[in-house]
Amino acid sequence: MRKLDQIQNDVLAYFQENASKSMSLKQVSEALGYTASDDFKSLVKVFAQLEQRGVLVLNKTGQFRLQETRSTLTGTFRSNDRGFGFVTIDPNEADVFIPRGRTGSAMEGDTVEIKVTREADPLAGKGVEGEVIAILTRKSNQVVGVFTPYDSDRREETGYLGFVIPQDTKISNIVVYIKPEGIHPVEGSVCLVEITSYPTAKNPVKMEGLVTKEIGHKDAPGVDILAVLYKFGIPTEFPADVMAQAEGIPLEIPAEEAANRRDLRGERIVTIDGADAKDLDDAISLKILENGHYLLGVHIADVSYYVTENSPIDREAYERGTSVYLTDRVVPMLPQKLSNGICSLLPHEDRLTLTCEMEMDADGEVIAYDIFPSIIESKQRMTYTDVNAILMDHDKKLREKYSEFVPMFEEMAALHEILLKKRQKRGAIDFETDEAKIIVDENGHPLDIYVQDRGVGERLIESFMLSANETIAHHFTKAKLPFIYRVHDQPDPVKMLRFLEFVTTFGILVKGTHENVKPKQLQAVLEKVKDEPYEAVVSTILLRSMQQAKYDVTPIGHYGLAAKDYTHFTSPIRRYPDLIVHRLIRVYGKGTEDAKLMGEWEAKLPDIAVQSSQMERRSVDAERETDSLKKAEFMLDKIGQEFEGVISSVTKFGMFVQLPNTVEGLVHISKMNEDYFNYIESHMLLMGERTGVIYRIGQKVKVKVENADVATRAIDFSLIIDKEKQPTQSDLDLVKQIRAKAPKAKKRRPGAAEEAGQGKKKNKAKDPFYSHQHKKNKGKTSKKSK
Repeated sequence: MRKLDQIQNDVLAYFQENASKSMSLKQVSEALGYTASDDFKSLVKVFAQLEQRGVLVLNKTGQFRLQETRSTLTGTFRSNDRGFGFVTIDPNEADVFIPRGRTGSAMEGDTVEIKVTREADPLAGKGVEGEVIAILTRKSNQVVGVFTPYDSDRREETGYLGFVIPQDTKISNIVVYIKPEGIHPVEGSVCLVEITSYPTAKNPVKMEGLVTKEIGHKDAPGVDILAVLYKFGIPTEFPADVMAQAEGIPLEIPAEEAANRRDLRGERIVTIDGADAKDLDDAISLKILENGHYLLGVHIADVSYYVTENSPIDREAYERGTSVYLTDRVVPMLPQKLSNGICSLLPHEDRLTLTCEMEMDADGEVIAYDIFPSIIESKQRMTYTDVNAILMDHDKKLREKYSEFVPMFEEMAALHEILLKKRQKRGAIDFETDEAKIIVDENGHPLDIYVQDRGVGERLIESFMLSANETIAHHFTKAKLPFIYRVHDQPDPVKMLRFLEFVTTFGILVKGTHENVKPKQLQAVLEKVKDEPYEAVVSTILLRSMQQAKYDVTPIGHYGLAAKDYTHFTSPIRRYPDLIVHRLIRVYGKGTEDAKLMGEWEAKLPDIAVQSSQMERRSVDAERETDSLKKAEFMLDKIGQEFEGVISSVTKFGMFVQLPNTVEGLVHISKMNEDYFNYIESHMLLMGERTGVIYRIGQKVKVKVENADVATRAIDFSLIIDKEKQPTQSDLDLVKQIRAKAPKAKKRRPGAAEEAGQGKKKNKAKDPFYSHQHKKNKGKTSKKSK
């Protein structure tokens, strides 16, 4: 066995020779010849020591590189509405933390240059810290907000028409002064503002701009959601050339195209979707073969036949990336003539499809498959409600009405159970998070919010789509052709450590380490909390601890599904990457796998993957903001009412409580007057200094609605104290344990959060320009008053 010093010298020399490369432990061991068992163990020790000292850096893909001597770095800035931010330098490495006061004038998405002020200290659990020293590129050149006009005197004094406070909470501390060169909006108008000057170090909360569009009055029906769409840059109309191309697409399928496809119009094929769905892009069929195996057919609308590469519709679909589903509307990726018309698998209509046919044995294993272009005719348009009533409630009328299909539905339910057990056995994590359905009237006002139940109908469709996605991905991984995958990486070790510490408060211990926890271990955690009052909260916290799934050209697999190969094949009407998967199937199916073509796709696919991931993120953010807006609006007439809920999150400035309908509000620590509460970060709980009362995630509480602010999307609760409730023995034991470890815990008095800058923010129309001018000119007489 070689000495550690010698191994360390060899490792450092090798990394210095390959300073620009990231390498795995295995690559280095093979390159240096440290493959023998004892040598490899010593090499592992050296790597661990060098990483702890900050000499080597481990990225998220498990590769090491030499830490650079860095003066400045370039990356993408992400802001936090509490004043600090993060800069992403490399997606595979930890972000650089930018403290409050050192963000310069950087805004969300800007490309910035930063100076590293503190290197990472892994032993102390501290990451890299920096300071923004330059803004290289501004991401956003427009904002959305409500216009407040100036009177004539102030217009003459300032040179501005008035001002707009951005709706984006991350920059709501900035005032945008409106120059007179653009549109002159009316008071209360929601405006799209083009930025002409950005914040500076001298004026960190000031921007100037021109109004380019009046979206509508803030109180007009539907304008609130339109404002969200404009805020995120989601287009609401299709360009003229896109509409012209869509209008030119014939509604009839050419006979020669039908002749070139496998004809499945005689098969018993159905669609199963929500009752209000119009873009039906997947259909299914199922047979029992003579050998007892299942023959599952997943038939997906062949959008790629109609949307050809680099056509106007294709370019627009690439830019949009996905359809956006909001409370009362859909912003489609494709024109409705395609999404709701010729591509939608409407019943009793001939439709072009791509089919993935899978033969499965009694264990749900795919033993044979075929992928081919097809033509189908859906025999029935089923809804989840009806399928659930047939299979779960054994509704006699519906079973009679659909008697032709009932045996197939029962076989489908049986196959779903087999596939579910198969996924569970390999460790797939089933996130049982509550999904809210918001019911609105014709003016967009919310009437009701409830949690949508997922029955057998929804779950069997999910199982069949997952199987098709895995089969398609496996096929192309094996073929080693350029392709686009849906990937989900190993959880971030820091977030996973916090989650594992968090679940210990429920008496759950997970074997192994936070750095290599297996999906099956996390699946076991969810099994242990099943049917507990805190089940949904644990599931949500685990979901937040995971990496975001994304699109990539490297098939690293899907951690959450415990799948080796995965892609998105089943929704090409509403997702651009699915459309690309279809296009590749059609291209490769023609046998045109020449080197030039492979090179072209290899060059194009990385950008498509990044764009698709970014647009998916944009869509999710817009949908979440719209839900928050409608939930706040729904609670406006509930002020003063009392509800039971569950603590969903605990922070040093209070705790969030979620009601059964998923509406969430903040109980601010300044309103918790029964005691002084300390935030115990390791256990994610608040503990009373005097009483030892504990508030932690998953706990049931009763709250009163104090306020709902639609502008900030904030809902405020106060806690209704149950004076008769006695602490549990486990809570008493936990208090004793915490106090033993930290006998001198710092007291937190009500209102301390505000002093720390954590207080609630109100999006009021202030006029800093005017107040600053009067401070500056105090004691002076203006020229106008003379």
